[in-house]
Amino acid sequence: MTDIAPVRFGVLGAASIARLFTRGVAGSAVATVAAVASRGADKANAFAAELGIPRAYGSYEALLAAPDIDALYIPLPNDMHAAWAIRAVEAGKHVLCEKPLAMTGQEARAMFAAARKAGVHLVEAYPYMSQPQTLRLRELLAGGTLGRVRSVAAGFSYNICTPEGAPRIEPTNVRLVVERGGGALRDAGTYAMSMLRLAVGERPKRVMAWAQYAETGVDHITAATVLFPGGAVGQLFTSISSASQRYAVIVGETGVVETDFGNHWPSQGSLSLRVKLGMRGESTLRIEETPGGDGFRAEADSFARMVRLGAGEWNGASEAESIDTVLALEAIAASARSGAWVEVG
Repeated sequence: MTDIAPVRFGVLGAASIARLFTRGVAGSAVATVAAVASRGADKANAFAAELGIPRAYGSYEALLAAPDIDALYIPLPNDMHAAWAIRAVEAGKHVLCEKPLAMTGQEARAMFAAARKAGVHLVEAYPYMSQPQTLRLRELLAGGTLGRVRSVAAGFSYNICTPEGAPRIEPTNVRLVVERGGGALRDAGTYAMSMLRLAVGERPKRVMAWAQYAETGVDHITAATVLFPGGAVGQLFTSISSASQRYAVIVGETGVVETDFGNHWPSQGSLSLRVKLGMRGESTLRIEETPGGDGFRAEADSFARMVRLGAGEWNGASEAESIDTVLALEAIAASARSGAWVEVG
């Protein structure tokens, strides 16, 4: 690997995922968390002391003004992503923003426009995309191993609500607050939709969705049919009231790939792809094992190489993939409320 000066990250906020990101980046040769900011000095100082971060700031603005910080990692509530990403790029910082990138397509486009104007990089954080498992999946798709993709089913669920929609955690948690962009669709569902977009390789055309809503007003389960211009059909399932599960099945003309598109190397087993090739009942099956590790480290390393060496070093979501995913999520949410087909874009 080319020797580069480590990219110095500032973490904007002290959320739980910020803690996981900081621990994941620890030990990287090309990225380091150099500072953290919170809305109060006490919280920022405690977070920094816990994780060995050199500096802490009692306001987001102070971190944006720090001259020696190269990039910001933004793990704020979903409704704050656009505003703070734009402020960060205008301050000359590169930005790695947690998913979903934005609440609307209009916001997403404004974020990328601001980054281009400032001459800095802005990308959306999906740890699974930087794993060798997903990089190998992209190779199979780009090489035509499966033929044209005809259908994709992707799902991601976990359990913080009962099946009736009652919270199992504190109801003020941002994942359960409508005004903060909470709910299954814009949390776990973002991963599923990003996988549909990755597999098919084009912006969806229209969607039909159905949802159930929790006592706090957020969706706790959403299912959607996603139609693509080239004829492929996607099926999305996401839930925060179901057992933990993550899966994708990609069906092409001549082959099928199954993946759990994991963020991180599991404590037991490995990351793998199940690849079945063949037509008319004559097929071969192979399991492709792939190496892996902490997904936060993998994406931070790729981000750092992009900052130092150029955009071609980034192996995560492209601008088009991020914008298309946000547009699709926006359409799915609208369809679930209206019960009608909704055009994407």
